[in-house]
Amino acid sequence: MPRAEVGTPKYLANKMKSKGLQRLRWYCQVCEKQCRDENGFKCHAQSEAHLRQMLVVGENAGRHIADFSSQFQHDFVQLLSRRYNTKRVRANQVYQEFIQDKNHLHMNATRWVTLTEFCKHLGRSGIARVDETEKGWFIAWIDSSPKALAKQEASLKKDRATRDDEQRERTLIAEQIERARVEKDESGEGSASPPVEEGLKRDDAADRVVLSFSAKPAASLVTPAASAPTGLKLNGLKPGVNPLKANPLKRPNVFKSAAPVKSESPEGGNGNDRKRSAPMSAAERLIIEEQERKRRRMDRDSIA
Repeated sequence: MPRAEVGTPKYLANKMKSKGLQRLRWYCQVCEKQCRDENGFKCHAQSEAHLRQMLVVGENAGRHIADFSSQFQHDFVQLLSRRYNTKRVRANQVYQEFIQDKNHLHMNATRWVTLTEFCKHLGRSGIARVDETEKGWFIAWIDSSPKALAKQEASLKKDRATRDDEQRERTLIAEQIERARVEKDESGEGSASPPVEEGLKRDDAADRVVLSFSAKPAASLVTPAASAPTGLKLNGLKPGVNPLKANPLKRPNVFKSAAPVKSESPEGGNGNDRKRSAPMSAAERLIIEEQERKRRRMDRDSIA
């Protein structure tokens, strides 16, 4: 039966029926013809054109299968590299996108029977990195172009230099730690326990500071040794006054309560002798020396 001419209703009907993907087992790669059912494929296999093509292929079947295999591998790897580059992806996902083209080279014409064997071949050839998981086979394309290799070499050289710097710094730090440990052992501090931090502690034996708001006697010009025997009244209340009836808000006058110092000389000397008997302060000593100098100057003037 002759083929329908292009543009005829029969040709359009056949195109509509063959729309989409058909069964792989009913595809003839030698004739590049897709049959819709088993009966159609049987009729095609018995046709004169198919038998003539099979005689040509049978003369050198190995070369034709090798050509089909190389073509399938080239198209598959080209799709993998352009679509996913070096990204890790499922092999079945790439194959489903590959067979969406109706005119693609089918796997039943190659040396690989299943997709698993083809993935293993890609891994052995170094074209892609292949690993098997519970979800299936995953592949990742290996870019072996000169530009990519140069870029990878530069990256490896940079990483090696960085690693060398880090290793050098780590070795230097280790040497410093070892040197410090040796010095510590030599100084005898290695066996000593590390100091324990203690918080602030209050010493109960220390002297306590006592604040007093009571009135103090007025300071005297004499030294503390001379002012010790003076009879000062430290009590502001009179002896005959009841302390319960006294006004606590009224402060006593310290200067009035201080009794005059009465010192009697057994020899009945004058006031100057009494003053000299007591130790003098620095101011009094300067005044007396100045008076002596004036008196000696007046004596010299009178003699002259």
